[in-house]
Amino acid sequence: MAEASLAFDTLRSLLSERYSCRAFLPAPLAREQIEHVLDAAQRTASWCNAQPWQVYIASGPRLERLRTALVAVASDVPAPDLSWPRAYNGIYRERRRKCAMGLYAAVGIAEGDRVASARQASENFRLFGAPHLAIVTADEALGTYGAIDCGAYVANFLTAAQAVGVAAIPQAAVTAHPAVLRAHLDIPHERRIVCGISFGMADASHPANSFRTARAPASDCVVWVGEGDEEGG
Repeated sequence: MAEASLAFDTLRSLLSERYSCRAFLPAPLAREQIEHVLDAAQRTASWCNAQPWQVYIASGPRLERLRTALVAVASDVPAPDLSWPRAYNGIYRERRRKCAMGLYAAVGIAEGDRVASARQASENFRLFGAPHLAIVTADEALGTYGAIDCGAYVANFLTAAQAVGVAAIPQAAVTAHPAVLRAHLDIPHERRIVCGISFGMADASHPANSFRTARAPASDCVVWVGEGDEEGG
């Protein structure tokens, strides 16, 4: 029982301490360190154990060319393989706004300063200076559930990275221009681009990395059904 409690405490600590890094140091990670993260993430559960993710990792000169290309198309109309949210309504809009306002406050952007906020948004296409980028893809034929399995993989990648002291940020923005990613990373057309993950060592001195998002209590997101029902009811 004590071992189970310790394991839970460790997991809870990793989940609580992890954050989306928005400024990286340029030094690359050791290949072995990246492989530790990949080996752990590979244990992700998937429908029928299909393990639909295929991950393309860019580093070095190849990544620098991709970074330049992404910045060049940043203002173009997005055309992601998977549709982005149609709308953020109600509480989702409120949470999204709080996230943005918290980040802007951390980096000194005044509310309503559209020029500065656009400049910060463009950092997505610079990959926040990260020395590595993972592009997570799914087989097109597996549809929505292949993408869901990849989402689970991304979550485990982030947790494993936290466990070995690696900073990371999952990014939808880089999926806006799949043709650029395919051209630079040799991703075949039958692979659907699900998500990017920029990763490396955090620049602890950068104000963007002082920002943390809040989480709603589990009770706000869970509906208990059947508890207290009369037998046979």
